[in-house]
Amino acid sequence: MKESPILFSSSMVKAISVGRKTQTRRIIKTPTHPAHLVPSNKTKCPYGNNGDHLWVRETWAYEPGCNEGYLYAADFDNPKTSNIKWKPSIHMPRKASRITLQIVDIKIERLQEISPEDTIKEGIEFKPGSHLSCYKDYLNGGFTLKPQKSFQTLWHLINGENSWDKNPWVWVICFSCS
Repeated sequence: MKESPILFSSSMVKAISVGRKTQTRRIIKTPTHPAHLVPSNKTKCPYGNNGDHLWVRETWAYEPGCNEGYLYAADFDNPKTSNIKWKPSIHMPRKASRITLQIVDIKIERLQEISPEDTIKEGIEFKPGSHLSCYKDYLNGGFTLKPQKSFQTLWHLINGENSWDKNPWVWVICFSCS
């Protein structure tokens, strides 16, 4: 069994911790030609295979005396207003990680092929108490009736301007929280 790190934003860590996020999409960096992306023994996901573990890297801090010294930005309503000196997720050591995921399925697809069901599994937020299905618009702060539009704004926020329009090939990694 392989164990690899994977980065998640604070909002996605929250979605994982409440069971709302069970899937993630990551851009396939190489090979770039679509003919090479047919799943086979030659196409290996850099995150692992079914059964392998991913340990979550998230924004964190070390403060002696609480939680074995570790604090996590995802646990704060507004971490930027605290006096805590946050460290970027990329610098989180394995011993500070509190979430381990088990890969249950991996597939390859174009980003814009995401189904409405899969957008929900990506952890997008719902508007509480609404009689309509409303989903968070991550760019404008409002809500949208379409889950795909919500995921599109989340993708844009994480991956940058025009990243949705490029419609890259992505690894679709399905996981359970162990």
